[in-house]
Amino acid sequence: MARIICIDYGGKRCGLAVTDPFQMIATSLTTVDTKRLYTFLAQYIAKEPVELILIGEPLNLDASPTHATPLVKKAILDLTEKFPTIPIQTVDERFSSKTAVRAMVEMGMKKKDRQVKQNVDLIAATILLQEYLNNKDLML
Repeated sequence: MARIICIDYGGKRCGLAVTDPFQMIATSLTTVDTKRLYTFLAQYIAKEPVELILIGEPLNLDASPTHATPLVKKAILDLTEKFPTIPIQTVDERFSSKTAVRAMVEMGMKKKDRQVKQNVDLIAATILLQEYLNNKDLML
């Protein structure tokens, strides 16, 4: 089977997570500068088969768009253009950063490490992907 990759997209950097080939477990992959995202993905996809790209959709509590929503919409268009054979799907990313910080606290990560934004982005992407995996059978 091919992998699923998840992007926690940001204006400066993106957190990336990926499944195992059997699509059972989400694992943190890396963070990349947003400017390098498409180059990184092209290199990764050349080595590993990817059947789906998930991208976090930033929404307010009332499900209205946030200031970051247009950036993600543009990224989706770019991903569709650069990787036309791979479907792109959005996932609701409300609370993902807060959940990531809570997970870091529960893991015993030091406060200094929790304040590193790359760690939050990386764990948020992993949480988004694992939640997708946990719920995808319910969506069928």
